[in-house]
Amino acid sequence: MISMTWLLLVLLTLASFRLTRLVVHDKITSFIRRPFIDEITIEEEGIPVTYTKIKGKGIQYFIGELLSCTWCSGIWCTALLLLIYVLFPGVGEVIIILLSIAGAAGVIEALVNRLSL
Repeated sequence: MISMTWLLLVLLTLASFRLTRLVVHDKITSFIRRPFIDEITIEEEGIPVTYTKIKGKGIQYFIGELLSCTWCSGIWCTALLLLIYVLFPGVGEVIIILLSIAGAAGVIEALVNRLSL
């Protein structure tokens, strides 16, 4: 049983946020999405906008749906983090702290960008 403290909850929330963004949106993980999703970037009023088109049928389509949906992937990313934390607490803590710091940095960056507009 996990003893959930407020600190652990906040760290898991930020880590889950960052891992989900990494899986669903970041360029560095596009190789994971490529067999399941076509990412099409077009310019709309001078701003590049990326659209996703899910490939295939059956399991390929199902995985494409999962990898294109922040909500869908978020639950599985959170489950993975919790599983690692429970089975390998030392490694889990390091991963959660790393991802939560990166998640907090992403939130701060987004806020700074919004305030400087």
